[in-house]
Amino acid sequence: IIYPKLEDNGLVTVDMGAPRFEPTQIPFIADQQAITYTLNVGHETVTISAISMGNPHAVQVVENVETAPVVTQGAKIETHERFPQRVNAGFMEIADEHHIKLRVFERGAGETLACGTGACAAAVAGIRLGKLQSPVMVRMRGGELSISWEGNDSPVMMTGPAVTVFDGQL
Repeated sequence: IIYPKLEDNGLVTVDMGAPRFEPTQIPFIADQQAITYTLNVGHETVTISAISMGNPHAVQVVENVETAPVVTQGAKIETHERFPQRVNAGFMEIADEHHIKLRVFERGAGETLACGTGACAAAVAGIRLGKLQSPVMVRMRGGELSISWEGNDSPVMMTGPAVTVFDGQL
């Protein structure tokens, strides 16, 4: 059950739960828990952080999110044999310790304009790597979210706009 909180500025904050890093809880095939892992993807080796935010995420740091191979490499990461239930592949460009750009290739859907759990996973990955500090502003093609995480077993808090996307009668 999610209890969103309406902030004074009109934004909404949601407790997204604590991230999980234990490979069996992601699920991810690894001998032991680590901050990063390497994956052989085609003819390349990439370094990823594997995190569950209730769904599995593989986040990698890239130099330029606009030129990152999101569609081609994202599809290969999504179906990588080390992720038995497939995975969302995040491509994160770090602007500074509080700002990132993110693109996400979601499992079963392809690249999406925005991904709340992906934004949370990217911020957590960057904080664990020592490259980011909470709060982290995540810019995606579909908008921006602010992600706060105090570390360890604390929940990830996601803040952003809420808008009506559909209205109808049955």
